[in-house]
Amino acid sequence: MVVRLSDASGGDGGVIIDVRAERNPDSHGVAVEELQRRLLEFGFVEGARIEVIHEGAIRHDPIAVRLDDMRVALRRRDAEDVFILLDTAQP
Repeated sequence: MVVRLSDASGGDGGVIIDVRAERNPDSHGVAVEELQRRLLEFGFVEGARIEVIHEGAIRHDPIAVRLDDMRVALRRRDAEDVFILLDTAQP
């Protein structure tokens, strides 16, 4: 199943299939193109493995993810622009 990273919960993991900064462009505080560039520079690229490892206490924001071999924290509203293919559920 494909979901926005912002909709994933702790423990969810998968593979990034798209980074598309398009949603609520005024809510990020930077231009859409700048946000997309920043996400790509941090390593949010197609094919990267990702797992949600922590969610903040207030409104589950920010979130921390394991992105390949590093850990990155980002605001949930910025995570809206990262699309992931979730791993299939294990029995």
